[in-house]
Amino acid sequence: MLRIFALSAAMLLAGMHGLNAAADKIVELKLSHWMPSAHPLHKALEDWAAAVERASNGTILYTIHPAEKLGKAQAHYDLVRDGVADAAFVEPANQLARFPIIAAAALPLLMSNAKGGSAALDEWYRAYADREVKDAKFCFAFVHEPGTLHSRSRKISAPADLRGLRVRVPNAMIGTLVSRLGANSVPAPEAAIRELLEGGAEATISPWDSVSFFGFERAVKYHLDAPLYVSPLMLVINKAKYAAMTQAQKKVIDAHCSTPWAVQAAAAWADAAAAARRRLMTTPGHEVYALTPAQTAAWRDAAMTLQESWALNARKAGVDPEMAMDGLKAMLGKYKAAY
Repeated sequence: MLRIFALSAAMLLAGMHGLNAAADKIVELKLSHWMPSAHPLHKALEDWAAAVERASNGTILYTIHPAEKLGKAQAHYDLVRDGVADAAFVEPANQLARFPIIAAAALPLLMSNAKGGSAALDEWYRAYADREVKDAKFCFAFVHEPGTLHSRSRKISAPADLRGLRVRVPNAMIGTLVSRLGANSVPAPEAAIRELLEGGAEATISPWDSVSFFGFERAVKYHLDAPLYVSPLMLVINKAKYAAMTQAQKKVIDAHCSTPWAVQAAAAWADAAAAARRRLMTTPGHEVYALTPAQTAAWRDAAMTLQESWALNARKAGVDPEMAMDGLKAMLGKYKAAY
């Protein structure tokens, strides 16, 4: 009788497991980003998707489309909104009118490192995400390791040194700053930097790892050792795709849309940038130079107009800019990522 009871219980449990497995139908996700597949950003998305697949017992599968295969970098939010991609990284600092609140993270000389900065940004932004990410499900936000100025023929130590130069810029926020300082601001993807420098541009504002990864190491000599900027990034998911999942699958997605995952998304890229900075400090033909306190103050003063513009846009979006900025700075302090 005990054997019969045990066998019956085992069959019942197996049947229940089969019902649960049947309830969680297979979901296939198209995940998109704009970097080459060898870039740490690709690895971050790959790790996230693989963890989701494991946690869902193989019911949430994925295919990653790198290098703008599904659309241009600036179109990635719309790709998710329209269902062309099911999830994608988005760079809000290139769409300031659409994402005026999270643009705070793009203000110059704000963050000192990516891992703490990503924890701070994600935890802070969760109170505001529903205001801006209305056409998709917000998953998490993070930043890359702070980037800086890399120049060909001269040190650029003070804001006035930019006047008259042709400078490649990484996003609209930094492009505005460079233009206001009298330089010719050239927005361009990282893959185009080498050609721009060889064609006469004096400098690029880029992450440290880009110098070697995108092949312009021989085109630059001087590197400003200051956390001049970061670009906030976020992972968003198509609302309809998420809504069609079972409750169990939604719980898996929710568990992977968290501050710890924001930090993990930033980690590999941050490590690559830190290693690139250390290497350039000892590479013949390259000079990594620091700012004096007076020069740092000059850069902060130059960036003040950007903060004023951000505050105006944040207020238009229904947010108290002082409260929001104080909250972000408090989070940066909490995670030891303030500059």
